[in-house]
Amino acid sequence: MATKIRLKRIGRRNRPFYRLIVIDSRKQRDGAAIEEVGWYNPIDDGHSYDLKGDRILHWLSQGAVPTNAAHKLMRRAGIAHRWHLIQQGMDEAEIDKEMKKWELNREDVLKVQAVKKETKEVKRDKEKVSVDAKAGGGLKSKEDSEAPKVEEQTESISPVDENEESIEKLKDGDKASQDNVEESVASSGNNSDEENIAVEESVPEDAIDVEEDNPSEEE
Repeated sequence: MATKIRLKRIGRRNRPFYRLIVIDSRKQRDGAAIEEVGWYNPIDDGHSYDLKGDRILHWLSQGAVPTNAAHKLMRRAGIAHRWHLIQQGMDEAEIDKEMKKWELNREDVLKVQAVKKETKEVKRDKEKVSVDAKAGGGLKSKEDSEAPKVEEQTESISPVDENEESIEKLKDGDKASQDNVEESVASSGNNSDEENIAVEESVPEDAIDVEEDNPSEEE
């Protein structure tokens, strides 16, 4: 019987949870399993899992073929590496030594991954801070650009004093013009008097005498 080691989903909607099962390759994906050999939770931050290594190795020795997802999970747990060493024909002592080396290497890899994750988070936080700072600077610049406009408006409204001064100047100008008119009128009056005097002086004495003589003749 051809068997497969695969993941079977049992979680509810939007909350997946998987069981690692051994199943007949001719059955449906969620069909009846021959044996459950572990579980996997992808929602957890650490992607927690639990595998029965002895039973998985047993089924691998019986010809079970893991799917790609199951193989990744087995490699992460070190079961795939152990199976590789078993296929090479190593003794149990040698396999244990190689597995200890693998565990040390795995710890180093996990540390490097943790450092990379921290650096990514720090970089992400810095980018968020820079974006927020730029957004705040843009708002401040808008406020600063609007503030001079308000000042200009206040300045344009404030020249009431200048208008008052101009009104006073106009009043002074009106007074001066009135004074000029009065002076011109006075000067014109003086000129008319002088002209009358000049006319009276220019009248000949004979005419006056004639006017005086006419009444006597009528009498």
